[in-house]
Amino acid sequence: MPELPDVESFRRLAETCVGRVIRRVVASDPRMLEGVSPDTVRKRLTGARVERVRRHGKHLFIEFSQAGCLAMHFGTNGSLHHVPADDADPPYVRFSLVFADGDRLAYVNPRRIGTVQWAKDAAAFVAAAELGPDALDRHFDLPVLARAIAGRTRDIKSILMDQRLVAGIGNIYADEILFQAGIYPGAKADTLERAQIAQIFTKLKHVLKTAVDRGAGAETGVERLPGGFLLPERHPDGHCPRCGGALATLRQSGRTSYYCPRCQRRR
Repeated sequence: MPELPDVESFRRLAETCVGRVIRRVVASDPRMLEGVSPDTVRKRLTGARVERVRRHGKHLFIEFSQAGCLAMHFGTNGSLHHVPADDADPPYVRFSLVFADGDRLAYVNPRRIGTVQWAKDAAAFVAAAELGPDALDRHFDLPVLARAIAGRTRDIKSILMDQRLVAGIGNIYADEILFQAGIYPGAKADTLERAQIAQIFTKLKHVLKTAVDRGAGAETGVERLPGGFLLPERHPDGHCPRCGGALATLRQSGRTSYYCPRCQRRR
């Protein structure tokens, strides 16, 4: 599933389209639109100029010269592509913005798990969806994380993945953060010491910034991560990049966690 580093790469791609005018909107699969009809989107966006592109957590926002914006969520395996005028569309294009020169910004989603919505603006969407602070926002600091954890009896991994508490972290990068912090993914949040919470915060910022800087996503580009990162070894036959021991798995809320039983000991 695309997580914060993936969507940040989509944001940077979409940002190259700022200032361009939309000639046509193609809703190849109207089922991907939520809360707005294809005709309405076409009327609002035809002739509009891309003003700004933002990201909050796993959501991408494309704002236009006319009031309003598109809010994109990429589900389990969606992505965004810039398609030159003379190139064929990639498979599974569900929605496209076609610019004056024929280039397209294409929303691709093989499994149709994801949405393209219309919103007044990014801030209004974030508030309505009750999303927590973006994990890389400067306002998301250690006290904010500590308050999110305080008094909760859930496991720490589910807290990191709760988009209402902190936006952007999914199953895969939660594993990396907890590995770097040396914390067992099933540890109950209310049992963590202050030093452990501070370590999680430090590693959270470090892991996400490193992934963004190196162009690594949740499932693509993990080989670009530096030595000592878990993700290149995050598979059934994987070994800990620190101690060399076999990785273990843990089922949590229907998801599989990978961890090192030596470096992330249960307490």
